[in-house]
Amino acid sequence: MSTTRILQTDEAEVLAANLAFYSALEELDLAKMSPLWWHEDWVSCVHPGWDLLLGWEEVEESWGNIFRSTKQMRVSVARPLVHVQGDVGWVCCLENVTSTYESGFETGMVETTNLFVRRNGEWRMAHHHSTLLPDRLPAGTSRSVQ
Repeated sequence: MSTTRILQTDEAEVLAANLAFYSALEELDLAKMSPLWWHEDWVSCVHPGWDLLLGWEEVEESWGNIFRSTKQMRVSVARPLVHVQGDVGWVCCLENVTSTYESGFETGMVETTNLFVRRNGEWRMAHHHSTLLPDRLPAGTSRSVQ
C-alpha cells in the first residue's frame, strides 16, 4: 500500500497560512493567533487608524486588546491576490469586517496586505497592514439604521 502525499505550491501554502490567520481572528483567539506569527523584534502590524506596531510583544498586546474588547467578529475575505518570491509571500485582499462590541457594532471594508516569511518549510506572518476604506460599503449594506 502506497501513501500519496499531496505537494502544495508555495502560493497554496501562503493562502493556507492566510486562512489560518483569519480563522484565529474570527475566533478572537490569541492562543491560535500567536503561533501564526514569528516572535521576532522585526515583525510589524498596522491596524486601521493605528500607528505602526513593531516587534512581537507590541503586536501580541494589540491583538489581545482587540480580542478582549470585541464580543464577535466576522471577516469575509475577497479578492485574495497571492505572490511568492523565494521565502517571502504576501496576500493582498479586501476584508468585509463586522465587529460587535458591548456598545454596538461596526461594519467596514478594509484593504489588507499580509506578509509571510518561510523558515524551515513553515510560513508565518511577519507583517499585517490594514487600511479602512471609508467610502466603500460592503455589498448589501447601507448607511441608514433601521
